[in-house]
Amino acid sequence: MYQTDHGTEASPRRRVAKDVNFADTAGGDDPMMAPTHAAMSIAFAAVVAAVVPAATPLVVAAALVGGLAPDLDMVVGVHRKTLHQLEAFVGGAVIASVVAVATGDVTPVLAATGFAAAALHCLADLAGGSSEPNPWEAATDRGVYVRSAGGWVAPRRWAAYDGSPGDLALAAVLSIPGFLVFGGDVHLVLVGSLIVAIGYTTVRKRVPQLSGRTPAVYAALVAFVSLLGRRR
Repeated sequence: MYQTDHGTEASPRRRVAKDVNFADTAGGDDPMMAPTHAAMSIAFAAVVAAVVPAATPLVVAAALVGGLAPDLDMVVGVHRKTLHQLEAFVGGAVIASVVAVATGDVTPVLAATGFAAAALHCLADLAGGSSEPNPWEAATDRGVYVRSAGGWVAPRRWAAYDGSPGDLALAAVLSIPGFLVFGGDVHLVLVGSLIVAIGYTTVRKRVPQLSGRTPAVYAALVAFVSLLGRRR
């Protein structure tokens, strides 16, 4: 609270968060880079592959699809709300896991992996910063829309914002399991991902217009690096 000539009002930061709905704008940002989400998804796939070796050939693809899909609501709907369906993802993972145990089939294992990776994406967003064009300013406290909580849940800001040095360090650490467990194409994806992460971190504050466009940029650059690797 602060004093004005007209009495006591809410703090400037709270007032901005109330008057400007950053989370509902096209410029809303993600609290972690797409490369960080990708590295986390591949690390999770490594755990699944260790438990269910038969799922190894496709488990990385399932984890990446699930781990990156929630951010499609940057394009369609409200970012960190429309496709950040935490409860649905958890429910899907549980149901698919039960089916996998009951049938011994690999297909529900892959489905469970995808759902679980999507749920991890939502939880990771809660651990990061707020959704806004310049997240380092922390002008809004909207993290992820959690339906069971009745609305927006505030971010923890353990990773200050996407493209922060801490976010880059997290992407690097989360890449280690993928490098250790998988090989070949997965290594190319991780290398391409880290190259994108380093470049994005370097220019993040200088080019805020990149906010909300990184999924497309990331996918294009990783595909390019992978293609170069195949031609060697």
